[in-house]
Amino acid sequence: MEKLIVIAFMAVIVWNLFAALFHMVSKPQADGRMVRALSWRIGLSIALLAIMAAGHFLGFWRFHGIGQ
Repeated sequence: MEKLIVIAFMAVIVWNLFAALFHMVSKPQADGRMVRALSWRIGLSIALLAIMAAGHFLGFWRFHGIGQ
């Protein structure tokens, strides 16, 4: 279940990245869509990191390091 959450977040992050690229290439005038898409991408990345950290500290899943 946890992997599906991470995969869903990553898919939406990549979607927003390509949406920003599309708005940058197709619309030469500044209408704010590119900035909005990049802002969503940054917000989702921070949220994903917070969810992963909270899940680790609350014991929902464990991270595997090298040599463990």
